[in-house]
Amino acid sequence: MSFDERSLIEHVMQQRWYGGKSRGIAHAQVLDSAVLRTQEPQLALALVEVRYETGVHDLYQLLFSYHEGEPGLDVLADEPALARELVSAMRSGLTVQSADGSVEFQRVEGFPGLVKELGWPRAIDTEQSNTSIVFDEEAILKVFRRLEAGINPELELLRFLTDRGYPNIAALGGWYSYSGGPLAATLGILQEYVKDGQDGWELALDELAADPERFLGRLRRLGEVTGELHTVLASDPNDPSFAPEVPSVESLGLLTATVDEEIAHVFLSLPEDDERLAPIAGRGEEVREQLRLLTHAGTNGKQIRVHGDFHLGQTLWAGDDWVIIDFEGEPARSLPERRRKRSPLRDVAGMLRSFAYVAIAAGPLRAAQVPEGWEARAREKFLDGYLATVDPSLLPNGQVGIERLLTVFELEKAVYELRYELDNRPDWVGIPVAAIQRLIEPATAPS
Repeated sequence: MSFDERSLIEHVMQQRWYGGKSRGIAHAQVLDSAVLRTQEPQLALALVEVRYETGVHDLYQLLFSYHEGEPGLDVLADEPALARELVSAMRSGLTVQSADGSVEFQRVEGFPGLVKELGWPRAIDTEQSNTSIVFDEEAILKVFRRLEAGINPELELLRFLTDRGYPNIAALGGWYSYSGGPLAATLGILQEYVKDGQDGWELALDELAADPERFLGRLRRLGEVTGELHTVLASDPNDPSFAPEVPSVESLGLLTATVDEEIAHVFLSLPEDDERLAPIAGRGEEVREQLRLLTHAGTNGKQIRVHGDFHLGQTLWAGDDWVIIDFEGEPARSLPERRRKRSPLRDVAGMLRSFAYVAIAAGPLRAAQVPEGWEARAREKFLDGYLATVDPSLLPNGQVGIERLLTVFELEKAVYELRYELDNRPDWVGIPVAAIQRLIEPATAPS
């Protein structure tokens, strides 16, 4: 399969899932391709390398249709009916040979969306980093665009949780992957579509405007669902990818050093004479000292596979319970980092930070009058449900140890948020600033 390089570059740069918009592309080429459908219109898959002027490169998955031998560049969103070919291939367990490898399709036995032929599909317009297609409001196909070598955490965790019957996810139905010369990688997954599921972030905003107590009443259950998630993820000591581990002093020290370096970099680059930053100006060393507590705070408890990017936007309220979604992990981190075992309290810290954001955002976004103390009550209800449910052996011993480690992870999150807001949403800088100030001052206040 060959394409005009300039046309290929121009097409990739126009896609919303293209992640290198600030970089200049020096070269693009098809590394491997496979024909998935031989009847008209044909469907072919291609792995395209995009090399930048800086010398680094990304690898993307493109899907092409052929009409009378003429290729259409990556038409999955424009011709979603072709996505049915991918689902049909999962149903039949198809393996297709490419020039340098193979594309393998697999199914989960008993998945309802693969029992019958699926009807007309629709693309989800809001998807940014991948392409998602919904079939009959029953199943959703997620096509991963930017590829990295190795199994995608979303497939890995969904397969583990589905096999063990964890109910509060959109169950896995099938997947397809590539193995060959360029790399071995997950290409896409099929899973249950949560019909009428309400996005947790949007639900929180709406209910903070209409009835703040109603949303608070849902948070203990969210804590329980999260505790059950971590307990299941830690339930198989015989699977090396999931078996809980007691963190070594060396691994904790390495993690501390990595985060410490990030903190130093962020505080060195803070703009001067910015009133919004006044509460934390010149206090980078205090933040770093707090994070060094990780070596001591983490000597108890265990490291397990976790969600990795846990916040209200990764949840759905469906009927009368919560569903947890999007197990890919933090998109800015490499795949090996996203697969790394961590303390489950890192997920908990991410959700607690989400409560802080929604409590402040509800005012400008929904004209809500958020009751005083709402965030503190939200934290309390979530933590009550979580600590009553999670396997306690996964956590540090005692409430003091738990709170100390939570402080460490919340600080890490808040510093990440500070960098993000300075770069992208300067009006929101006050949210992480307030968190950093709150988290460091108890440790430095006189006794």
